[in-house]
Amino acid sequence: MERSLRGQKTICIPIASVAAYGEIVEDRAQFQEYLDETIQLHRELFPPQIQDGYRFYGMSYSRKQNLKLRRVQLLSNREVYQLRPDFMMPYMIGQTDAVEKALYLRRYGVPYEALAYVFGRDAMYWYRAEQSLGKFSLVGTTVKVPEQMPVDLVADEKHSWLLGARVYLPTTVARECILGVDIVQTASTEDLTEGYRSFRDEALNLRLDYQPQTVNTDGWQEMQTAWKQLFPRITIVLCFLHSILGIQQHLRRSCNLLRVIQDQLWQLYQSTTKRQFAQRLRRLLEWATPLQVPSNLVREKLHKLKAKAPQFQIAYAFADAHRTSNALDRLMNHQDRYLYSMQYFHGTFESAHLQLRAMALLWNFHPYSQRTQSANPNRSSPFGELNGFVYHHNWLHNLLIAGSMNGYVPRREILNKIH
Repeated sequence: MERSLRGQKTICIPIASVAAYGEIVEDRAQFQEYLDETIQLHRELFPPQIQDGYRFYGMSYSRKQNLKLRRVQLLSNREVYQLRPDFMMPYMIGQTDAVEKALYLRRYGVPYEALAYVFGRDAMYWYRAEQSLGKFSLVGTTVKVPEQMPVDLVADEKHSWLLGARVYLPTTVARECILGVDIVQTASTEDLTEGYRSFRDEALNLRLDYQPQTVNTDGWQEMQTAWKQLFPRITIVLCFLHSILGIQQHLRRSCNLLRVIQDQLWQLYQSTTKRQFAQRLRRLLEWATPLQVPSNLVREKLHKLKAKAPQFQIAYAFADAHRTSNALDRLMNHQDRYLYSMQYFHGTFESAHLQLRAMALLWNFHPYSQRTQSANPNRSSPFGELNGFVYHHNWLHNLLIAGSMNGYVPRREILNKIH
């Protein structure tokens, strides 16, 4: 799906307050001093070419917000960028502090009509405010230190509906953050490859040599093939949890046997080496006689674990590889509640695409509860945990600053090769 370049020429700069911005925006020397300091502190928010120098390139004025904005031109390639303070939303739709509480509630699926009733404006205003965040790069906005880009991933596609027709949402997760999500029509290899491609392109935009080590998936062959096409050197790790769930659904009427088999399966999962895994699997299959497990279907599924054992054991070669999809399931539960609250999608593929990406960023930057932060002050948000810092104590200011240039690094020659 083609992504718009609009917004990638806007640098979002952190400003202490509206008053502080008013004091320096008119004074060229003061503004340059502030800008130079910001570039030194947060170079990742600016195009790499800014280190070769820049000059001020006039000003623009927003009548709607009564705000002056400076522009800079890079000396190396003559590209012009607008500088927008973080207290202003993209497209100058309003001040960040006036919008952030309503967008915070969108994480819980509060309807736009309810937001309009409580905060004013109309439902379409809040819809567009959320959609504007969907233009940001999920990877580039969320991961601000390229060296910390996760290499062990979890991926799956969720079933959903657009205008009553079934669609699929290929989702990529790592380190409690949603790093990729899209919408495709089918679960074929071709469509899933296209669906996961946005994650690959954004990851390569952030880090040109990016190569993930592992991706945990279910047994859907089309998805595994899609990942191999996008990253030929990636290692596919089969999710152990899906095998357990497949056995569980045939044991619902036999609670005692279900408990016994569950205990043995999780003991098998907790093996610390390949050899121990193989030994425990042999003991499990020796125990699973018709006397112990009357169901032929359950015994058959237990014996299928032996055929899948090499795929399960691959994970032992990678210390941080995900062996189950739990990390993704937690985030997909949130995704499911969010989509159910809006009764799924009612517009176009493009609007659904933006909605999903905005939802992902609201999750990645949402503040943890006061109880969580009190127990561990370093746990501010998924973004803060992944990067080890935040730009601003307010979650939406933090998101907008991290989304400088829409989260993309200007690499035109590389992007042309990717697309």
